[in-house]
Amino acid sequence: MTARPAVKTSALLLAAWLPAMPVQAADVFPARPIRLVSPFAPGGGNDLVSRTLAAALSKNTGQSVVVDNRPGATTIIGMDLVAKAPADGYTLVMSSSTLAINVTLYPKLPYDVLRDFAPVSLVATTPLILAVHPSQPVTTVAELIALAKAKPGELFFPSAGTGDAPHLAAELFNIVAGVKLVHVPYKGAAIGINDLVAGRLALMFGTSPTTLPHVRAGRLRAIAVTGRARSAVMPELPTVAESGLPGYEAGLWYGLLAPAQVPKAVIAKLSAETGVALTSAEVREKLKAQGVDPVGNTPAQFADYIRQEIVKWAKVMQAANVKAEAAH
Repeated sequence: MTARPAVKTSALLLAAWLPAMPVQAADVFPARPIRLVSPFAPGGGNDLVSRTLAAALSKNTGQSVVVDNRPGATTIIGMDLVAKAPADGYTLVMSSSTLAINVTLYPKLPYDVLRDFAPVSLVATTPLILAVHPSQPVTTVAELIALAKAKPGELFFPSAGTGDAPHLAAELFNIVAGVKLVHVPYKGAAIGINDLVAGRLALMFGTSPTTLPHVRAGRLRAIAVTGRARSAVMPELPTVAESGLPGYEAGLWYGLLAPAQVPKAVIAKLSAETGVALTSAEVREKLKAQGVDPVGNTPAQFADYIRQEIVKWAKVMQAANVKAEAAH
């Protein structure tokens, strides 16, 4: 009989204590290891950025940050895993440009990008490299546009699949320049670049890791980068915008997300720790060596950026008639 009042009293005490837990948890966060999901296979750009940030966060917070690669279904598998994870800040995902693209490409996603995730910080951006096969009589963007207008529908470019960032960068180029470069989707970037190097294709909008080795070996000729500013890796290359197409900007970005409903204090702590990590000389040098520019911003700024990216690429896909059923 005496046990019942004790249990009831304990329950009342627990109920009174629970509302304060999120604040207390934020004060000591992180108190255990964090899982950082990379929705791509090991070895790619997202994996590199994830592991670089994870190492810095581990060092700064004193808690392990373990990268968990969950590739598949154009990042949908990894993103869905995190969308449904506990909202405690201990499961994060390194999202990418694909996050914003998939909203339009796959209208029936198992999650809502704006509702089911809490933005933490934009981590890094990287431009694409516009490169042509050496057999093409092109050394500048202006010459490429002139050639494309003289040979409409005859210049082919590869991508790793319909709707990926290099594909849409080329489609944006088509729209802004008023030309018709023709897309050839492959089941991986390596296969497409091999066909380009062999001369079966004319050009590509490629990531730095896949494109630079061929440029440096003379197998491809780089003529521009697609970012807002020149790349630290190849500063001699002009941007597409400064080469006659003002306003053109494309590329890849990487950003940290948590499940929705993670306490705001925990999100703020994660964002602040990410900012500190991205100011580290070691982190900046490691990222820049791969052609990746560290950024860092507030959760609100990253949320705005995601919304802008969704609108931007939705317009490009609509104008280029990019269809979800064509994607893999």
